Amino acid sequence: MGATSPLKRQSHSHSLTKKFLPYALYALLPIALFRLYFHPFPLPQSTTEQLPHNNRIILTTSSSSSSFSKEEEVANETTCDYTNGRWVHDKMGPLYNGTTCGIIKDGQNCILHGRPDLGYLYWRWQPSQCKLPRFDTNTFFHLLSNKHLAFVGDSMARNQLESLLCMLATASNPNLVYRDGEDNKFRRWHFTSHNITISVYWSPFLVRGVEKSKTGPDHNELFVDIVDERWGADLDHIDMIVLSIGHWFLHPAVYYEGGSVLGCHYCPGLNHTEIGFYDVMRKAVKTALKTIIEKKGANGNRIDVFLTTFSPSHFDGEWDKAGACPKTKPYKEGEKMLEGMDADMRATEVEEMEAAKVNAKQFEGIRLEILDVTKLSLMRPDGHPGPYMYPFPFANGVQERVQNDCVHWCLPGPIDTWNQILLEVVRRWSVQSRREE
Repeated sequence: MGATSPLKRQSHSHSLTKKFLPYALYALLPIALFRLYFHPFPLPQSTTEQLPHNNRIILTTSSSSSSFSKEEEVANETTCDYTNGRWVHDKMGPLYNGTTCGIIKDGQNCILHGRPDLGYLYWRWQPSQCKLPRFDTNTFFHLLSNKHLAFVGDSMARNQLESLLCMLATASNPNLVYRDGEDNKFRRWHFTSHNITISVYWSPFLVRGVEKSKTGPDHNELFVDIVDERWGADLDHIDMIVLSIGHWFLHPAVYYEGGSVLGCHYCPGLNHTEIGFYDVMRKAVKTALKTIIEKKGANGNRIDVFLTTFSPSHFDGEWDKAGACPKTKPYKEGEKMLEGMDADMRATEVEEMEAAKVNAKQFEGIRLEILDVTKLSLMRPDGHPGPYMYPFPFANGVQERVQNDCVHWCLPGPIDTWNQILLEVVRRWSVQSRREE
């Protein structure tokens, strides 16, 4: 049998193709529809969908692309809630030390006072979903040029202020331009290179208060509907304010509102109703935030407002015995729970800040954020001065009684992280403002 010619084979193949092509198309159509229904092609997300939709402070982790500017990278980063995370080892250590920074309050200079274990210096806060960048002095100077930053509150506000100044001093020396009051309660520094002013105002209640004294009443007196005049009078000249209160509300006090006695906290012998301190602290925070928003907003002035949440103490036993806060490492996740008074005071501050954000919407140029450091601080029982609030407390052997500070933080120490987070929020605000222009 002779072989079929190429032309005939081609004609026969074309005929078969033409005959079966419609059947093939009919067979493929349901398969394609099935694929599209169960596995649709992803659609590109809009820029709006990629932005966070909650009120929590978020931090970001940089993308790997080198074609963007630093600001553009931040704007396109993966969002992260910094409040949840863990402390991890960091061999780099702090930016400064207790012997080179001359701004540290004597009671928090743990290194200079001879604390022998320095492991507490080598931890960094690692949020669950991103990396918290190391504090960058150049970024801070750039973002706060020509501005006045004020820390207002109790000794924790001062503790945070001195941490910030020590980090900034590694790049530029702050000039002390004002000092008033005992124990450096009112001070002001100026960074000439960037025209930045940083102040601290002693105001342990934020509202008007009369502290107990040897010559006066044996309790504090608070006027919960009026802010402390010392910082309230300077609001017109403040561009950013960091509020911090908490521990002073545990002390005995009588409270006033509208010119009348509201009640008291731990005031035996006085004919006043015991009302505790939680509601009074709430009123104080509400009064402070409301005053800032309305005074600045009425004049059309901008201001950035932070409220640092309650920082837990870590007394383990009696405050005046050796080993009152003996831990040398951070707690692990789940090892220490946020509960009781620590949780209640934090919740009060968070709730009032959220309410203030609603109030601030009627004005432009007012930004508010909670600086939620309660949990990450709770996990650092090793970061307090303890007996090293005084120089070399065991030089003559271990004494039966020794005063301990398990409330404030060694400098350098965990409180440096608060300012890392503060800077990240300011940087995020700056990026968002640029995108909206």
